[in-house]
Amino acid sequence: MTQDELKKAVARAAVAHVVEGEIVGVGTGSTANCFIDELALIRHRIRGAVASSEATRRRLEEHGITVFDLNDVDQIPLYVDGADEINEAMQMIKGGGGALTREKIVAAVSRKFVCIVDRSKLVPVLGRFPLPVEVIPMALGHVQRELACLGGIPLLRTGFVTDNGNLIVDLHGLQIVDAVGLETRINQIVGIVTSGLFACRPADVCLLGTATGVQTLTAV
Repeated sequence: MTQDELKKAVARAAVAHVVEGEIVGVGTGSTANCFIDELALIRHRIRGAVASSEATRRRLEEHGITVFDLNDVDQIPLYVDGADEINEAMQMIKGGGGALTREKIVAAVSRKFVCIVDRSKLVPVLGRFPLPVEVIPMALGHVQRELACLGGIPLLRTGFVTDNGNLIVDLHGLQIVDAVGLETRINQIVGIVTSGLFACRPADVCLLGTATGVQTLTAV
């Protein structure tokens, strides 16, 4: 199966986790887009969705799915999103598309987080994929110096601004053994909005696309 076929397979499998008559949290990126396309086929069975980015909101609305503001929603039964990397503890690196902050907010409000990825995203140790960090522009220099002290190489993602009007610094060269500790430490650096390390709130379920079908994984 091609990578696109694997993405579509896990997106179809994620529909089984959708709660009838409820609101669905939807992530951002190519795999999340596949899920939106599948969700459109059952849009009459849900109240609507909460989007984790402006791009996701537009795609949902193009499919005729009602999009709710998160401030009008107390709790979401299900959040579905992809990941750039995920380990066996269901901890992830996310934010390759730059939507990490809104993704993390929607995930925090959701009772269940289903991560949909192809087999290549499952890794023994996080860090091969550069860790995105959303930064308030005036703090860029300070944040880069602080991130360098963590042992990685912080590089500004040039020509990119988040939906929140901020910058992204990608932290290269890490081997993340203590993901919860690193997430906590990074989030304490003044000027950082959040990091793309999803360890304090990991996924509950991973739907993993493989050549032999979709596997369902939970934390080890």
